[in-house]
Amino acid sequence: LRDELLVPEVARLHAENYGVYGRRKMHALLKRQGWDIGRDQTERLMRLAGVRGVRKSKKVFTTRPDKAQALPRDLVQRRFRADAPRRLWVADITYVATWAGFAYVAFVTDVYSRRIVGWNVAATLRAEVLPLQALDMAAWGADGPLDGLIHHADHGSNYMSMVYTDRVVELGATPSTGTVGDSYDNALAEAVNNLYKTELIRQRGPWRTVEQVELATLEWVWWWNHQRLHGELGMRTPIEIEDAYYA
Repeated sequence: LRDELLVPEVARLHAENYGVYGRRKMHALLKRQGWDIGRDQTERLMRLAGVRGVRKSKKVFTTRPDKAQALPRDLVQRRFRADAPRRLWVADITYVATWAGFAYVAFVTDVYSRRIVGWNVAATLRAEVLPLQALDMAAWGADGPLDGLIHHADHGSNYMSMVYTDRVVELGATPSTGTVGDSYDNALAEAVNNLYKTELIRQRGPWRTVEQVELATLEWVWWWNHQRLHGELGMRTPIEIEDAYYA
């Protein structure tokens, strides 16, 4: 009788979370919903419901270095930790193939809470169109000067362009950069891209237009920030982490 009650609930919760949760996160979610259930039982119920977690995709490099440009030094040194919000932001770009051409996606993520604080989808990689608008969204959400913030990105020409680095400094932040094509030097931003492709793009395609990707990304970012359980956050959401900090 308990299985008859829980199997549909497992299927419903799995579908509501983009169909990506594996045993560990489904167990945490069921516990948050008030169910007294073990991890092994959760795995058995997922098998009965015919659902499973998704596997991460392989990395595809989109960085285009400008070898002639003087670069900011690496202030992070692969230590993706922060003691408060607005201390360290990481930024990166990925892409989505659509029937109408490529959609390029830029994210800015706060390392402390893993919250995506800025994002943008565009049909071009140009710095003033794609990553700059994501940065401006993040700055608008911060609602104040960003003194003491480190903004970390890779050596891509769009992030190292004068229009972008000038804007970082104008906001009061300090630019930092890793190395070209090295996923470890910007590992957290790479992880966000990978999960975005795994949890949304591969699950919901094929994609027809850039506008369709933009709308889907809007919904996914809201879910990531407000509902998605993050293992590195103790199975809490980014918003819960920030609310607890400010409280």
